[in-house]
Amino acid sequence: MPDLNTTRFPVAVDAALREAGWQPGRWDIKQAEHWADTLRAHVSPAGHRHTLFPAAVEAWAEFGGLHITAPGPGREIAPATLHIDPLAGLHLARTLADLGRALDTEIAPLGEEGDHQAVLAIDTEGRVYSLDHTGDWYLGNTIDAALATLITGARPTRLVSP
Repeated sequence: MPDLNTTRFPVAVDAALREAGWQPGRWDIKQAEHWADTLRAHVSPAGHRHTLFPAAVEAWAEFGGLHITAPGPGREIAPATLHIDPLAGLHLARTLADLGRALDTEIAPLGEEGDHQAVLAIDTEGRVYSLDHTGDWYLGNTIDAALATLITGARPTRLVSP
C-alpha cells in the first residue's frame, strides 16, 4: 500500500508544482506533440534544426505550460519563476546544438527562467540545463532534480569548457 504521506518531490517543490496546476498523472501528450511538430518544422536562417527525443517530449507532456513560482526565498540563491514551454528556445537551435556537441549528447528546449533571463534545456538522458548570459548551468540528472534545484534556490553547477 503506498504511503500517502510521501510525495515524489520535496514538500516546497510539490506545493509550488501543485499551485501551478501540476498533479500526479498529469499528461498532455497532445500539447507535447504540437510543440514537437513546431520545433521539428523550424529551421534557422543558417539551416539549424532542433533535435527531438522521448525525454523532452515526456517532460513537456507532464510539465508543459506550467508557470511555477517558488513558495519562498531560496536556500543559496534566489529562485526564479519558471515557464515550461519549449517554444521559449525556438530560435536557439544552433546554441542548443553547440551545447549538445560540447556535452556529447543532443539537447532540446524545455522552457525559461524568469522573464526571458535563461533558457531551460533537456538532453536525451533527461538531464536539465540552464543557459543564460553568464554561462551554462547543470540543474540536475532528471527533470525532478532540476525542478527541485530551481524551486528551492539550490546553487546549480556551472559547466566549464574542457
